[in-house]
Amino acid sequence: MITILGPTASGKTTLAVHLADELNGEVISADSRQVYRGMSIGTGKDLSEYTVEGREIPYHLIDIAEPGHEYNVFEFQNDFQRAYSDILSRGKLPVLCGGSGMYLESVLRGYRMKKAIPDAALEESLSEKTDGELKEILLSLKTQHNTTDLLDRTRMIRAILIGMTPDEGPSVADFPERLPSLVFGIQRERTVLRERITARLKTRLEQGMIEEVKELLNKGLTPDQIKFYGLEYRYIMLYLQQELDYQEMFLRLNTSIHQFAKRQMTWFRKMERNGVDITWMDGAESLDEKMDKIRLNSLSDSQ
Repeated sequence: MITILGPTASGKTTLAVHLADELNGEVISADSRQVYRGMSIGTGKDLSEYTVEGREIPYHLIDIAEPGHEYNVFEFQNDFQRAYSDILSRGKLPVLCGGSGMYLESVLRGYRMKKAIPDAALEESLSEKTDGELKEILLSLKTQHNTTDLLDRTRMIRAILIGMTPDEGPSVADFPERLPSLVFGIQRERTVLRERITARLKTRLEQGMIEEVKELLNKGLTPDQIKFYGLEYRYIMLYLQQELDYQEMFLRLNTSIHQFAKRQMTWFRKMERNGVDITWMDGAESLDEKMDKIRLNSLSDSQ
């Protein structure tokens, strides 16, 4: 497998798609939000990118869940395993691509994920605790969890239930401890990345991102459900609820995406410290230059 990772707006999808085209591969998305149907603009799900000179490049784990469902890392590992095995069975190369650090690391470092066993008594007990008490309990558990779990009461309770599930509980079957993969990262100079993020946000708003959120409301999702799906949905929902005017919504959302990209890079650096070997490339290089570096690294690795 080859993995292409990087922060938002770094250009990783284009590289992964062209790589898959050249190497008879298929792309597996490691994006925690692009799994949802009907959420395309806000999640940056530009499916037109999956075509190279008229050839459609197969992709996996995009548009596989309904809005309203809270997709998680446990489900991702299982869905990834099925896609990965299917691609290999047809003699093709899996190309993992994304920016969701925990999803990427769960595969590259072989997280042993557990599925929470229903415990009505424990859940009721947790529901009576304050947010501060829940946060303290969650942080005391030696278990992997998203930092966003600390921002939402329902997610904190679910994360605690998972953390308290015995090791013999349901887990991902036969998942390797560390999946072999060449890993390439795309990074850009900070000011350039900020410019790309701002330009992309303006484009997405022009393409109808606000209308996309309105459509989710029309389908029956609640404002709180919509806010769960990330920065774009959270701030646009605040705008639609008239808690922010348009200009304030844009400025705060833009700043938050910049901060998110910085957190993504922090996560990738942590992955490196934990043993994931990432070959970094300058996003300013041409597509051909990036492809050449991958060819060189792939050749030296095979020798």
